[in-house]
Amino acid sequence: MQRYLKVLRLFWGAAIASELEYRINFLVATLTSLGNLAGSLFGLFLFYRTGYTFSGWSWEAALVVLGIFTLLQGFSATFLASNLNRIVRHVQEGTLDFILLKPIRSQFWLSTHTLSPWGLPDLIFGSIIIGYAGKRLGVGINGYLLGVLPLLFSFVILYSLWFMLGSMSIWFVKIYNVTEVLRGLLEAGRYPIAAYPTAYRFFFTFVMPVAFLTTVPAQALLGRSEISWLIGAVILAIALFFASTWFWRFALRFYTSASS
Repeated sequence: MQRYLKVLRLFWGAAIASELEYRINFLVATLTSLGNLAGSLFGLFLFYRTGYTFSGWSWEAALVVLGIFTLLQGFSATFLASNLNRIVRHVQEGTLDFILLKPIRSQFWLSTHTLSPWGLPDLIFGSIIIGYAGKRLGVGINGYLLGVLPLLFSFVILYSLWFMLGSMSIWFVKIYNVTEVLRGLLEAGRYPIAAYPTAYRFFFTFVMPVAFLTTVPAQALLGRSEISWLIGAVILAIALFFASTWFWRFALRFYTSASS
């Protein structure tokens, strides 16, 4: 474990030093995040401006869901997009050969080699929205602590899905847009799952687990979550993580390297 932590510190130290050479990017990322957030707030406002509410979700409660969705966007921009989107390029250019020869797990290397600080604005704005909405709803420190664990599970779920899609590049080399399809489906997470018709609720819960990414953590934070949903989030996160590890090893059986 200490060896991996040392490697991680070296990875991220080098990545941050490299990214900070282009500091104007942080301003651009902040403005982009503000624009996306303003659009999301406006879209949510259109539902609530006439007094309409999603079943069981007040304006402030819906803001908690939107805040968690914004946190996931920041997590994706900081850790996932900067690493997992490069799997396709490694396979296409043959540089995956060098990663497989390193004395470290290839999945760990591919998942943590770099990070992008330009996702930090989304992490900050998401936290601010959750804090504001939680204060309006009277959420205490215990509520925030209860929401942390399901949120961590949502990070694991999103990472596992993203990594498995990236692993498919071993069969389909030019698969750059597949993660954009995932991002498009995850856009549904900006609203509570109750906002959708029954058929869509089923799809976003049991087929594409969007509900476990935003709605379940929000319910836990607000003290509304049933224990069955929390157990389901734990099982799903663990199952998908091990599935991603197995799928990567399975995919490598079909990798013929750049020299063969």
